[in-house]
Amino acid sequence: VQLQAYGGGLVQPGGSLRLSCAVSGRDFSALTMAWFRQAPGKEREFVAAFRWSTRSTHYSGSVKGRFTISRDSAKKAVSLQMTNLNPEDTAVYYCAAARTTAVVTTVNGMDYWGKGTLVTVSS
Repeated sequence: VQLQAYGGGLVQPGGSLRLSCAVSGRDFSALTMAWFRQAPGKEREFVAAFRWSTRSTHYSGSVKGRFTISRDSAKKAVSLQMTNLNPEDTAVYYCAAARTTAVVTTVNGMDYWGKGTLVTVSS
């Protein structure tokens, strides 16, 4: 499985940004897709997950209600729509995949990782 994340950039507080993760190399219907992020000096943390088999979504408490993870089957991609961004959302965002249809929200539970894309929230 190859993952390619893109869409990061600089955004002002209160603004929105959309990240996308292109998936290739495997029947993605058997995967759980997720976004993680890592802020400077902090550990990588779970942000959101999407189970392709059930179309269910899961979010960390810090982003629930502001971020939306969704799929684009035609493009074989998973997107993360981020709204009402604040400086605490500044981090490198990573797309990841796990070879399971179960919910996975841990770094060690993921089998594949894409390169990160930097999101900076600043005025």
